[in-house]
Amino acid sequence: MSKVMELREKRAKTWDAAKSFLDSKRGETGILSAEDTTVYERMEAEVVALGKEIERLDRQAALDAEMAAPVNSPIFDGLAGNDAKTGRASKEYSNAFWDFIRNKRTYEVRNALNIGSDPQGGYLVPNEFERQLIMALQEQNIMRQISTIINTMYGERKIPVVAAHGSASWVDEAEQIPFSDETFSQMTLNAFKAATMIKISNELLNDSVFDMPAYIASEFARRIGVLEEQAFLVGDGVGKPTGVTVGAIVGVTAAGAAAVTLDEMIDLYHSLRIPYRTRAVFIMHDTTVKIIRKIKDNVGQYLWQPSVQAGQPDRILNRPVYTSQFMPIPATGAKTILFGDFGYYWIADRQGRTFRRLDELYAETDQVGFKATQRVDGKLILPEAVKALQQAGAGV
Repeated sequence: MSKVMELREKRAKTWDAAKSFLDSKRGETGILSAEDTTVYERMEAEVVALGKEIERLDRQAALDAEMAAPVNSPIFDGLAGNDAKTGRASKEYSNAFWDFIRNKRTYEVRNALNIGSDPQGGYLVPNEFERQLIMALQEQNIMRQISTIINTMYGERKIPVVAAHGSASWVDEAEQIPFSDETFSQMTLNAFKAATMIKISNELLNDSVFDMPAYIASEFARRIGVLEEQAFLVGDGVGKPTGVTVGAIVGVTAAGAAAVTLDEMIDLYHSLRIPYRTRAVFIMHDTTVKIIRKIKDNVGQYLWQPSVQAGQPDRILNRPVYTSQFMPIPATGAKTILFGDFGYYWIADRQGRTFRRLDELYAETDQVGFKATQRVDGKLILPEAVKALQQAGAGV
């Protein structure tokens, strides 16, 4: 049995034990004592910790499979000395890029880097490295896993959207057929810049044992991935993408400011039109998941169900549920739960990510700075595709 399956079985058993404990310790009022609450929360914390470890192992397995997949043509034939790829995908460009990062600025290096020159003085990341960076971003960013990602060469992308459909009518013979036009609107995706800098000592740069590409990929991915996910969920659209919570229509208003009921979850599910439910998922903060874990349906079954299948998320009302630290926690007027088809949230990446080496900025400490930039926007292009549960409060 694989490690992942062992952990899934352990988590399922731990959750069953937690449910049984919760049922056995509830008094006539349905409230646990302080001591029993502590015990239950300890069991629930173990379920959460096991879930996070399972997610890490699932991501690792996916990356291993990706790296082991065969390619259509060899990247480099050592015997023949051939380089089957050209441009930023070529081995020459990749080698020259990392030589430049390590400050080996020979004529051959500068000449090769001209393939990927950037008008603002940086150099576009080699293709092989860029794919590595994108995979790492997906580990940090759930929105890139469930949204639609497009690439654009322009700073602005206009997207036509059908705001309302026409309809047909019954007419008598020889009666004039009424017009019923489609109504169109337009969404615009821009290109906001995300940027970060790191410092690396010259000793590390010149250490041939040190895996520089892997380090830079993981560190830039962590920073940009966190920044992106926050904007994709709650961004206000000012100098950053517009978050899906901003565009999502309120489907249900909860009765409480910090609580969620079974009826409200069912109402949220049915507030989304049927065509969108096929691919719909839930997104919420882990604090909200903790509240929902204690909710039962009318036949005594818990609403939240842990996944027992590798690569599959947990489920609520038989739909996948994802958690993010950037979703609002239950509080007055907050949109705490999103449910919908997030394929209608579009992420627009403009060109590639770029690096720039900064030699003089940290020269006094014998360090070299590196700046990474990325231009991206995100917006829910069809608001009716995602519904939100909003907590009660002033103005709601």
